Amino acid sequence: MLAIQLGREPRGVVRIAARCTDGWPAVVATAPRLPDGTPFPTFYYLTCRRLNSVLSTLESEGFMRDYAQQLSENAELAQLYREAHDKFLEDRESIEVVDEIAGYSAGGMPDRVKCLHALVGHSLAVGPGVNPIGDLALAEVGRRGVWPHSGPCVPPEGDQ
Repeated sequence: MLAIQLGREPRGVVRIAARCTDGWPAVVATAPRLPDGTPFPTFYYLTCRRLNSVLSTLESEGFMRDYAQQLSENAELAQLYREAHDKFLEDRESIEVVDEIAGYSAGGMPDRVKCLHALVGHSLAVGPGVNPIGDLALAEVGRRGVWPHSGPCVPPEGDQ
């Protein structure tokens, strides 16, 4: 399943961290060090094609800039985002501590918004209320009718 979603063989998968409503993986937890020795800071990796597509659209529409503005104007939101960063690091380091990426999380945390894919992956993996920016992006995806979705997130063979 993962190879079909990713279009390549998955690397360093520790577990499925979240699933789509159709049962396919939506997020995988990936080893902080890949089998070839490469450090990999993006512990929660989004695999759902539908989510990846709509999040790319949100990024191109300026949502990262909007969320960054909210962080700069809302001290409580900024604090929750820093706490999400700490939780992300704690989760990743429970698998392995990798000195080369110590203190680095994903998606721009703790004070920037750089990748909605990583932030939504984190939100889906740990549930609502942990990553406020991931939750905001996921809510926007929901408003657009993309999540949760019905039917397979990968089209049947031949329809790709």
